[in-house]
Amino acid sequence: MKLALLTIGLLLLAFAGIAIKIWGKKDGEFAGTCASQSPFLNKEGEACGFCGKLPSEQDCKKDSVTQ
Repeated sequence: MKLALLTIGLLLLAFAGIAIKIWGKKDGEFAGTCASQSPFLNKEGEACGFCGKLPSEQDCKKDSVTQ
């Protein structure tokens, strides 16, 4: 029972931390959310499949993508 309560407590703490991070960020956006930011996922240096951002560029281009 102690283990279950500890697990639930740690999960609640993790969710609270994420919520505080979203609340503290402008417009609730995380920086660097494009997959092209990760060298583990994008070893060839290809552009992001969603917004077209290159790994060398800083900001995501999702705002300029027409839907």
